[in-house]
Amino acid sequence: MLKARIHITLKNGVLDPQGRAIANALDHMGFDGVKDVRQGKFIELDLNHTNRESAQIAVKDMCEKILANTVVENYQIELVDAA
Repeated sequence: MLKARIHITLKNGVLDPQGRAIANALDHMGFDGVKDVRQGKFIELDLNHTNRESAQIAVKDMCEKILANTVVENYQIELVDAA
């Protein structure tokens, strides 16, 4: 069995008001070493797949159809062995 870890982030050039709010809060709290913040989503799926190639294809299809808004978001898939 495999586990899919999916990181979804806004594409460059897309405004990130939540990231801006986090950056402002960090600055107000004295964390002045932060230049910029981009926030995103992390999704973890436990899969019944044992074949990495078919799992990659299935998870990519899930991302394209429902998990990510590919107009404004990028995604990265990491497949790992389930413990």
